[in-house]
Amino acid sequence: MNAPIRLLIVDDHAVVREGLRAFLRLQQGIEVVGEAAGADEAIRVVATSAPDVILLDLVMPQGDGIGAIRRLLEVAPGVRVLVLTSFADDAQIFAAMAAGAAGYLLKDVDPQALADGIRDVHAGRPALDPSVASRLMRGGGRSRLTRDQLTPREQDVLRLVVEGLANKQIAQRLGIGEKTIKTHMSRVLAKLDVADRTQAAVLAIREGLVD
Repeated sequence: MNAPIRLLIVDDHAVVREGLRAFLRLQQGIEVVGEAAGADEAIRVVATSAPDVILLDLVMPQGDGIGAIRRLLEVAPGVRVLVLTSFADDAQIFAAMAAGAAGYLLKDVDPQALADGIRDVHAGRPALDPSVASRLMRGGGRSRLTRDQLTPREQDVLRLVVEGLANKQIAQRLGIGEKTIKTHMSRVLAKLDVADRTQAAVLAIREGLVD
């Protein structure tokens, strides 16, 4: 049996934290290991609770939420930060993703979709509100990379990343080793000049790099 996903909730409203905690504790495979009201407290809690995923509001009483993402990833590079906020303006969205957020959901999200989003980012898949995904696909500059600059195998891997598959699933689908998939994925990220799979998937769709 797989270990549960260790989750840290960061929101400056106690009632929001309580509601999230009450709901998520009922979700199979998710364990709430801590909560914090701001960035500084979150940094301290991360050190003692070792979360896998951090559910983070962008409205922070101690500095801005974008800066909090960067700070949290500095002290816990392996953690996945899933933004859960009421704000969906382009500046916030692009800044959060550039800072390293693994997903971006809005607070009106269906509760079950939130639980699924936590599972997705933990598995390395993007978790984006549909309106956020649409803005990401429309926004930003154009990539200089064209489809023919990716090898056929890199295109296969990128296409399956866009479908939301993890490395193990991609390896099974393509019939090759998971280590080989990781190598292809590293090359794809380097060619796209992006930091993670979420950004790669968004760019691939926006630039028409996959079918």
